[in-house]
Amino acid sequence: MAIRVSTTFEVPGQKIADSLGTVFGVVVRSQGLGGNLLASLRSLGGGEIHEYTRLLEDTRRQAIDRMLENAQKLGANAVVGMRFDSSEIGQTMTEVVAYGTAVKIES
Repeated sequence: MAIRVSTTFEVPGQKIADSLGTVFGVVVRSQGLGGNLLASLRSLGGGEIHEYTRLLEDTRRQAIDRMLENAQKLGANAVVGMRFDSSEIGQTMTEVVAYGTAVKIES
């Protein structure tokens, strides 16, 4: 069963039958020495740093997957109010958190 995700606090056209609590997925990643070196060199020329873009896209996807796993464990069929938060840990690591409220919606 696919879990629906909404950034609003409702699922359009659906009634929330039960709120099961906050769920989240946390991922901490490091680009690695080689990737950081290449990205640093690329930054000298300006523009998008593709290595970091790919890293953050992959990290966000993994954070969402972990959040959905936690929602499924609670018996949810949707997550509402989904948000991302990110921060740096030291100078080489990035933490990304996907979070929201696990709910049961009526079918």
